[in-house]
Amino acid sequence: MEILVCVKQVPDTTEVKIDPKTNTLIRQGVPSIVNPFDKNAVEAAIQLKEKHGGKVTVISMGPPQAKDALKECLAMGADEAALISDRAFGGSDTLATSYTLAAGIRKLGKFDVIICGKQAIDGDTAQVGPEIAEYLDISQITYVAKVEVNGDTVRVEREHEEGYEIIETQTPVLLTVVKSINEPRFPTVKGTMKANRKEIPVITVNDVDVDPDRLGLKGSPTQVLRIFTPLQRKQGELIQADSARESVTVLIRKLSEAKIV
Repeated sequence: MEILVCVKQVPDTTEVKIDPKTNTLIRQGVPSIVNPFDKNAVEAAIQLKEKHGGKVTVISMGPPQAKDALKECLAMGADEAALISDRAFGGSDTLATSYTLAAGIRKLGKFDVIICGKQAIDGDTAQVGPEIAEYLDISQITYVAKVEVNGDTVRVEREHEEGYEIIETQTPVLLTVVKSINEPRFPTVKGTMKANRKEIPVITVNDVDVDPDRLGLKGSPTQVLRIFTPLQRKQGELIQADSARESVTVLIRKLSEAKIV
């Protein structure tokens, strides 16, 4: 079984910085981590490999420093990795990102199952995974909490607000997984040493068949007009009285004076 996992290196949430000129995230020099949901995706892929055999390949799009994220995934147990990196891809929104990733996936070959985390913690859009499936013209199932594979059939439990849906489809398929699907394993010392020796190939704009007008900022229809810090809300008033009835009376009086009721 050929399994591909899309991972993203995201800024540490306590260190997010925005370029005031381009309104895009500043990644150079900012502490970064592997997107937590993507670790669940890597773990799901490794578990499928352990059960059914095959190979796990991880792919990421980003600056050269994103190789650190890929090496962490290799240390967890992934077999191969590839980085899509070129200045032409800089500033991509979800549409341009998914277009580029789909091109990179075609470059790598055919896969039975592609797994993504349900969303990235920096953008929280949950759009890239489904958009990749659309560009590749394959089936997709989002918010997967459990996955089973039997030959060419993939059976999953899809999590939603009211419970779970049981869905079956045929490979190739793209899945986005939720946090509850598993507990990601820690990289081993042996795995880390092996990952550090692994050469990670870089896919540039010259290596893929793409339309230059659909890449980076130029190919991103999403435009950020303004970024600002919301004003801090004033704290409410704590009503203290001798009884609940008296507290309610005081509350009603204050609401009436404010012409709320």
